[in-house]
Amino acid sequence: MLIVGLSFYLFFSPQSDQNQNGLTPDLAGHIQSKSDLIVLEEPKPMATVSSPLIIHGQARGAWYFEASFPVTILDGNGNVLVRTFASAVLDPNDPNSTWMTEDFVPFESEISFDRPTTNSGTLVLEKDNPSGLPEHDDELRIPINFNLEARDERTISLYYYNPDMDVDNSGNILCSEKGLVSVERMIPITQTPIQDTINLLLQGNLTNQEKAQGITTEYPLDGFQLEGASLNNGTLTLGFSDPNNRTSGGSCRASILWLQIRETALQFEEVQNVQFQSEELFQP
Repeated sequence: MLIVGLSFYLFFSPQSDQNQNGLTPDLAGHIQSKSDLIVLEEPKPMATVSSPLIIHGQARGAWYFEASFPVTILDGNGNVLVRTFASAVLDPNDPNSTWMTEDFVPFESEISFDRPTTNSGTLVLEKDNPSGLPEHDDELRIPINFNLEARDERTISLYYYNPDMDVDNSGNILCSEKGLVSVERMIPITQTPIQDTINLLLQGNLTNQEKAQGITTEYPLDGFQLEGASLNNGTLTLGFSDPNNRTSGGSCRASILWLQIRETALQFEEVQNVQFQSEELFQP
């Protein structure tokens, strides 16, 4: 018991510069002091991050204004790499879902930032203060490390679907391009950006915030995958395998599945037309 007690004292004594997470006592105390107002679940303090960075956590309703609050990433010299916002994640199917509450409300944000020149930096989550009065300012500061070996990246768009945007005057779904919605993602710069982008689309990864906005997708489809792509005189030919016939099942559904792929491919200026090889794909 003496040895255990001595170890505990040495680890947590005021003379110790860092705790088990690599945080100084001042930083650990700062984060703890904000825990009844805002909690960042990801990334953890001292985590190694790269762009794009997805953050999520919970904050009291008073931390928001109009369902959002400012977020800033600083490099180790205090330079701003990006200033953006985190948004409350609300349930569109629950009329009682609101940020205007004293309770904790989930938040999320996907943040793309400039390449840093320092190994470490700070993620700052600010209480939104529409009054501008300094007595209402507050913030949570989370130390982070940067992955300086991350590959160069580019921004691309993935096209998903929002049925609420694709209706006629009678409320009937049109199954048309009107319902397509683009979301931005970052991908590494490679020799096959079109294929990389299509493959990312087929993964069907939507954030909770995007789902809350009514954006949907039926991707991924079991067994459906891109086998190859060729570009000739502006025409992109895509070859897919669909052993389980998952691209069939109704003209509306098949149309939307194909439109998502076509519009995602057409964002590349060298692509003027998109076709697929097998006529058995995307059939009603």
